Amino acid sequence: MRRRLTAAGLVMALGAGGVACASEKEEEKTFVGAAEVCGDVFAGPLAEMVEKTTGDKLFFAKSSKGMARVVAALKEGYESGRPWAAGDVLCLLRPKGANQTDKGGAFFSMYAPQDVEDEGLPAGYELYTMGVQSSVGRGAAAIYFECVTPQLKGSDKTPLRIHGRFARGESNAPDTREYRNLNLIILHAVSLKLVKELGCENNGGLPKAPVLTPK
Repeated sequence: MRRRLTAAGLVMALGAGGVACASEKEEEKTFVGAAEVCGDVFAGPLAEMVEKTTGDKLFFAKSSKGMARVVAALKEGYESGRPWAAGDVLCLLRPKGANQTDKGGAFFSMYAPQDVEDEGLPAGYELYTMGVQSSVGRGAAAIYFECVTPQLKGSDKTPLRIHGRFARGESNAPDTREYRNLNLIILHAVSLKLVKELGCENNGGLPKAPVLTPK
């Protein structure tokens, strides 16, 4: 950031150098690797996967409270009695130097029952067998699953319906089976973290290891 030099300041070149250096260090701290971008959401092996599929190493640091926001939004949506709810962002991936339109990340919402019909997949997406429904596309993956939890009264009769999505954002990664599956592997892993926070029985019907089988 440029500071306007005033006569009253008289700090001149001596202080200006220190200010510039501090400013540069502060800017560097706002960008972190995938393992730290939203707390520990992508910690461990997931970090390398995120960096591979996005093609980026540094991301604008985001709050670690994304999981708490998603849990609260899903509970509020369920308790409202509506068939669907917008949910919230678990982690927004904004690479360093990216365009404003480059917004990858992980997102969760509450879906309506009709949303899992086989028709209506976005162009280029393929159905997979994991969860109630899952699919992969060129730059994203989606999964639908149901959660029965003691945290939500009535969920034993009407489960909380959760829709998760991971998008890599703008990337030069190839459109191959490996990269399509990679997006679903990442989404499966963060979905397991979510079901743990919600206390979903039987992991919300999700397997402990990702099942990457086209339907």
